[in-house]
Amino acid sequence: MKTYSQKGSEVKREWWLIDASSMPLGKLAVVIADKLMGKSKVTYTPHIDNGDYVVVINAKDLVVTGDKMTQKKYYRHSGFPGGIKELSLEEVISKDPSRAIAEAVKGMMPKNKLAADRLARLKVFPGAEHAHTAQNPKEIK
Repeated sequence: MKTYSQKGSEVKREWWLIDASSMPLGKLAVVIADKLMGKSKVTYTPHIDNGDYVVVINAKDLVVTGDKMTQKKYYRHSGFPGGIKELSLEEVISKDPSRAIAEAVKGMMPKNKLAADRLARLKVFPGAEHAHTAQNPKEIK
């Protein structure tokens, strides 16, 4: 029996809708990364990008456990001496709720040439309204 290897022309993409207020950030990121990579599909092939589109709503109502809202820190650096910036999860969500979800998902994706294209298929919206109703996304409970 031969091993099946999917070709790029055979990729069929679906749209999925996930409510960020329904599960904690880590579990949410696992589900999103799984759909973006296509690992839940029977036709999964590691070197082919066969993942789906994921629409996340209610990002401003993100759920975390424990004291992560104040203790979890996000860092960035300007490149100049002393240019490190630090924000808590609470501050990140108040400024840009999509950043917290995008960084959590990015951390769970493999670091390779396919990662940027996979993350581009992640669409995060702060409220319950989203711009992709025409694609009829299937809801993940």
